[in-house]
Amino acid sequence: MSRKSRRATMAEVAARAGVSPMTVSYTYNEPSRVADETRARVLLAAIELGYAGPDPAARSLRRGSTRTLGVVLGERLTYAFDDPQAVQFLAGIAEVSAEHGFGMTILPTSGSDADVQRVRDAAVDAFVLWTTSDDDPVLDAVAATRRPAAIQGGPARPGFTMIGADDRAAARAIGAHAFNAARRPAVVSFPLGRDRTAAVVHGPDPASASFPVTRHRLEGFRDAATDAGIAWQSVPVAVCATNDADLAQAAAAGLIRDGHDAIAAMSDQQALGVLRAAERAGIAVPDRLAVTGWDDSETARQRDLTSAAQSLREQGRACAAKVLTGSHPGGGSSAWSITVRGSTRR
Repeated sequence: MSRKSRRATMAEVAARAGVSPMTVSYTYNEPSRVADETRARVLLAAIELGYAGPDPAARSLRRGSTRTLGVVLGERLTYAFDDPQAVQFLAGIAEVSAEHGFGMTILPTSGSDADVQRVRDAAVDAFVLWTTSDDDPVLDAVAATRRPAAIQGGPARPGFTMIGADDRAAARAIGAHAFNAARRPAVVSFPLGRDRTAAVVHGPDPASASFPVTRHRLEGFRDAATDAGIAWQSVPVAVCATNDADLAQAAAAGLIRDGHDAIAAMSDQQALGVLRAAERAGIAVPDRLAVTGWDDSETARQRDLTSAAQSLREQGRACAAKVLTGSHPGGGSSAWSITVRGSTRR
């Protein structure tokens, strides 16, 4: 094998520079311990041999740490850049990672067998997981690594820290605003399970949802309907495959055609789609259609949307702090509130 086709070694650099391998190591890792003249000789030898420095993988093995945090997204990779709340969550993780000198590796999953192997092979010191389903095999894969793990929104499981808001209580509160004075309310929902089947289901049993966030929000909307004297079995739930404004718009168009006068959406992105559908149908909000969202994002503020407020950025920070330091302020439950604006009836 020619020298150009393989990596030069530290021993070869030491021999060329006339120093010990330990001196070469100090030159790269603790330069203050090496005299200027000696350090210059080592670096010149490295340039002549094409030596780029210690192998990062080998160095990680020696110190037992990669200084990298793995984020299991549970979605396609583009979701990390397209979804406003995913962006906020990842920004929170990135802030804490940077504070502690850690890098961040995003591990997207697609529901295939390759997901488990990708997690097993990840050269990371700890994991943060975006909310996923109860039956996601990636959960077992993360647990098997025995590395610290935190999950946003659930599912809760032994050995993992779960960070999130009380989705059921928040859904009950926002549902009260959505369903106020409504005769025929409806819900636009996140997917129920990993198959992400789109459908319209009347009064679904929340327990049928394997995604905890979906399940708990359905429980809260059911509570709100019951409080308002509305039979949950009569409430249509339009399930969307992903958190996407266009999909929500298509689902809401059907609900509006059927005469529904209130729609509670599980995100501001979905609520944006509902508002677009109402505009296209010439339906006045909130007089003929009350609309609520979730996350109190910039979209909610721009569109005068009543929304359940939570900070995904702070939840990302809390997840990262827990797995990197072993503690975080505030415990596992995150704050939420309701911001009432002009999209609901007073």
